[in-house]
Amino acid sequence: MPLKIMPKKKHLSAGRVPLILFLCQMIGALDVPLDPKLLDDLVQPPTITQQSPKDYIVDPRENIVIQCEAKGKPPPSFSWTRNGTHFDIDKDPLVTMKPGSGTLIINIITEGKAETYEGVYQCTARNERGAAVSNNIVVRPSRSPLWTKERLEPITLRNGQSLVLPCRPPIGLPPAIIFWMDNSFQRLPQSERVSQGLNGDLYFSNVLPEDTREDYICYARFNHTQTIQQKQPISLKVISVDELNDTLAANLSDTEFYGAKPNKERPPTFLTPEGNESLKEELRGNVLSLECIAEGLPTPIIYWIKEDGTLPVNRTFYRNFKKTLQITQVTEADSGNYQCIAKNPLGAVHHTIAVTVKAAPYWIAAPQNLVLSPGENGTLICRANGNPKPRIAWLTNGVPIEIAPEDPSRKIDGDTIIFSNVQERLSAVYQCNASNEYGYLLANAFVNVLAEPPRILTSANMLYQVIANRPAFLDCAFFGSPLPAIEWFKGTRGSALHEDIYVLHDNGTLEIPVAQKDSTGTYTCVARNKLGMAKNEVHLEIKDPTRIIKQPEHAVVQRGSKVSFECKVKHDHTLIPTIVWLKDHGELPNEERFSVDKDHLVVTDVSDDDGGTYTCTANTTLDRVSASAVLRVVAPTPTPAPIYDVPNPPFDLELTNQLDKSVQLTWTPGDDNNSPITKFIIEYEDAMHEAGVWHHQAEVSGTQTTAQLKLSPYVNYSFRVMAENSIGRSVPSEASEQYLTKAAEPDQNPTAVEGLGTEPDNLVITWKPLNGFESNGPGLQYKVSWRQKDGDDEWTSVVVANVSKYIVSGTPTFVPYLIKVQALNDVGFAPEPAVVMGHSGEDLPMVAPGNVRVNVVNSTLAEVHWDPVPLKSVRGHLQGYRIYYWKVQSSSKRNRRHIEKKILTFQGSKTHGMLPGLQPYSHYFLNVRVVNGKGEGPASSDRGFHTPEGVPSAPSSLKIVNPTLDSLTLEWDPPSHPNGVLTEYTLKYQPINSTHELGPLVDLKIPANKTRWTLKNLNFSTRYKFYFYAQTSVGSGSQITEEAITTVDEAGILPPDVGAGKAMASRQVDIATQGWFIGLMCAVALLILILLIVCFVRRNKGGKYPVKEKEDAHADPEIQPMKEDDGTFGEYSDAEDHKPLKKGSRTPSDRTVKKEDSDDSLVDYGEGVNGQFNEDGSFIGQYSGKKEKEPAEGNESSEAPSPVNAMNSFV
Repeated sequence: MPLKIMPKKKHLSAGRVPLILFLCQMIGALDVPLDPKLLDDLVQPPTITQQSPKDYIVDPRENIVIQCEAKGKPPPSFSWTRNGTHFDIDKDPLVTMKPGSGTLIINIITEGKAETYEGVYQCTARNERGAAVSNNIVVRPSRSPLWTKERLEPITLRNGQSLVLPCRPPIGLPPAIIFWMDNSFQRLPQSERVSQGLNGDLYFSNVLPEDTREDYICYARFNHTQTIQQKQPISLKVISVDELNDTLAANLSDTEFYGAKPNKERPPTFLTPEGNESLKEELRGNVLSLECIAEGLPTPIIYWIKEDGTLPVNRTFYRNFKKTLQITQVTEADSGNYQCIAKNPLGAVHHTIAVTVKAAPYWIAAPQNLVLSPGENGTLICRANGNPKPRIAWLTNGVPIEIAPEDPSRKIDGDTIIFSNVQERLSAVYQCNASNEYGYLLANAFVNVLAEPPRILTSANMLYQVIANRPAFLDCAFFGSPLPAIEWFKGTRGSALHEDIYVLHDNGTLEIPVAQKDSTGTYTCVARNKLGMAKNEVHLEIKDPTRIIKQPEHAVVQRGSKVSFECKVKHDHTLIPTIVWLKDHGELPNEERFSVDKDHLVVTDVSDDDGGTYTCTANTTLDRVSASAVLRVVAPTPTPAPIYDVPNPPFDLELTNQLDKSVQLTWTPGDDNNSPITKFIIEYEDAMHEAGVWHHQAEVSGTQTTAQLKLSPYVNYSFRVMAENSIGRSVPSEASEQYLTKAAEPDQNPTAVEGLGTEPDNLVITWKPLNGFESNGPGLQYKVSWRQKDGDDEWTSVVVANVSKYIVSGTPTFVPYLIKVQALNDVGFAPEPAVVMGHSGEDLPMVAPGNVRVNVVNSTLAEVHWDPVPLKSVRGHLQGYRIYYWKVQSSSKRNRRHIEKKILTFQGSKTHGMLPGLQPYSHYFLNVRVVNGKGEGPASSDRGFHTPEGVPSAPSSLKIVNPTLDSLTLEWDPPSHPNGVLTEYTLKYQPINSTHELGPLVDLKIPANKTRWTLKNLNFSTRYKFYFYAQTSVGSGSQITEEAITTVDEAGILPPDVGAGKAMASRQVDIATQGWFIGLMCAVALLILILLIVCFVRRNKGGKYPVKEKEDAHADPEIQPMKEDDGTFGEYSDAEDHKPLKKGSRTPSDRTVKKEDSDDSLVDYGEGVNGQFNEDGSFIGQYSGKKEKEPAEGNESSEAPSPVNAMNSFV
């Protein structure tokens, strides 16, 4: 017979899976399941779901919101009472009710006062099935009153006296939180000596001088309104006995002075509570707070005991330096006598507090909603306790049951209502009120009489998965009125389930105590009552349990060695396990020494802390298994010092799981030679394409002995393995057996594809071919395809052997082509290749540039413009334009002389360029040609142009001949580069005295046709410096300098072999006998002596001699260096030409100065160039010649200063 569940069955399971719904909690009664679909369909009396607290304190600054929410079917309507009478909200414009709710909103922000709406409110929710009522909600506005004005006198105490500073805060709602602070809003420090009592007063067991301050302020914080009120500050002054005696000295007699002992010690006495005994009453569930604060000197210590009992361990707390004892969640058992004891070295005092715990009503069994079918029986039970015992009162639909309409099916028996043979029209909501002097409880419970056919609430076709040999629970949540009977069937044939194998629970759940593989299948739950039947199918799958088939083993290892634990798991193939390793039931240390790989846990460099229990846990979604092993670490045994070396090579290489593109390589590690192997390096050899060459394949951890290797097609593989540790890498292992992978089509195409023509009528296509490893198979070839880019031709293709070039002949000149090269072998083609663009061969350009124009910028720079040639005529890649230019004649001498042509190339499509470095006053020709990759095109017509005059170069030479007593003759050669028509020469000269000072400068103009000039009326035996340069109409050229000395007397002009020495000697003897000469020499000797002294002093001080400053001071303004706009920089130079006062040989023996040959080189112009080249190669600015230094600068010497020079500097 089928197994049935009847309402009275109470067979409960002890299984671990929770039972979702419990029906039939009372005989003959039904619970309504909290299924939203079911509740939407069922008629149901109201139920209060949310309400404001019984004691509701509101903020007077905000609107008052009194909550009342309820549910029911049909939705309930709401009404309110206030202070026991009906509250008509329609008559008060400030009161509204939230739509679809009973919540009241009282608008007091705009107008009205919260005090107006103080009172006791109660909400009623009503529909056709009954009425539910809320608690009595007492609404009161919060209050935060101010302190009353009072005058606080300063307090003066002797050191050691006790003190209580009263707070007495104003009474607020709710009560304020009290704390003491100073004027800076800093909390006053508290201790065993100074502390705040529960009433807010501040207690001093004894005062000290550091307690003196004028700002003891008590604050009251009212949290509800977020306000803080402040008491007037209290001033306290603590004085010592000496200070007190000094104060009394002026007013009291000597006999009234205090003794010498400053502080009188005393035993404790209580400041609070007073007397030896007191009473304390607290309500059950609250926090019991008992307080004892004592005074005395030294400061007393407080102790607590409970007479005839012990303090509860987990609920007892000490606060305020043990002056307060708190017991949380107090119960009636905590009643009794509590004793506080205050002790110090002088004695002890105790106080007994008699505690009585009362209790507001609390539930023992609150009434529950009752769903009955017509004709059934049921009960409502309302049981509460309290101290004193609460009184139970029943109401129905909010009306005391004594005055409610009679109901013959209802009988009241104290705290129980018994229903029998109920009818559907008798549905109602019952209220149970349990009350005593400390409070009340109100509970709503409806009796809903329904006639409903069975409904299955469990989802259809649910799948249950259970591990074999464990219990299985199949749910069948149901509802119906009358209570349906439940039957279970297995399989499509409807075989019934019997009680001897299965357990059926009252909530419809079917339990299979020990599920086996044959328990797998489909189960059907059927619910029946007199109004109908419902059924539902669920499915059960039984999985194999997860097992550890290789458990970790206990290990004893030496410190510093390595240990490995193995844990192999077998599981159901449809479940995926997760393996977790634990150490001592916690996570593994987060260190690199601990590594988990597949079935192993490896610990390297084991230390003493690694000892413990290691657990392997395997988890699936359905089960969990674990196994443990203990590791013990011992000290290493004395052994010879280990020899560290690279590992021995691995051996026994084996290839398994051989697939087209992968293979598994397995090996056995060699000895690690006392240094753990950190990794293995795998290499391969391609015996078919690169025999004897080994390539890197992969690297794996030193704990692995297998590797899954990815392979390429058509390669004859051999593998070898090397081991590596901290010492180094082992020699390679023996090669594995060979493994030839199958051929496949290429998976890549050649790279670096290009198309360039070498002749005007061809296209050379080149590429980088694939190597043998990349060919993927035999018969590697290339399919070369091309077509004109701008034409409509189809692709032309040819298959060539394994080469890297193909030449297409007969192509038009310089035409763009699209090109692609695809690899193929005997198996097939590579993927479609990328298309690149190339060009057929170039030819020489056909057209010369036209409209060539020259613009002479200055004497050394010209700008050339031309019109571009048509691009089609270029017949190649336009690389630029090339200018050929040459100087054909000299404008000054008119002698035609052809010189070497110079070339400048301008990249790209430029149509102008600059020609730098031209020779002034010259005639040039140029032409322009276009250039492509093949070469140059025809030249344009020659275009001539003249450069204007420039400044000349320096005269080629300058020498002084025929010196006499008062004259010198100068001879020179004209400039090698006149750069124009010479107009005149300029000669400047000045004498130099014996102190190297320069005399006045004489400026002399000489006609351009002269090459010799004699200066007369010069001083005898005087050195002169000469500056000589040529000029054109443009300006002056570079100068040349020289120095010479006139002779002492007329004998100086005789030939060297005609008594010159005798004449000089005679003249010198005559001078030596002169008085003025003797005086001069004495003065010079004295100056030299002074100079030596000064030099010695300054050298010791590291001084320097400012010779140059002295010389600069004598510079003639007329001969200052040329400005920067003259083309040169006026920098000081110490070139050889500019050192006129250097002793020794200054000039060659023939007294001539030769001009250097590189006058027009860029080096000479380096400092005088004010231009630069642009990015396109054109030149900006102009060349200018290098200038000699001006005369005023010509007296610098590179020698160390002579005493005379030093004297000049000093003076």
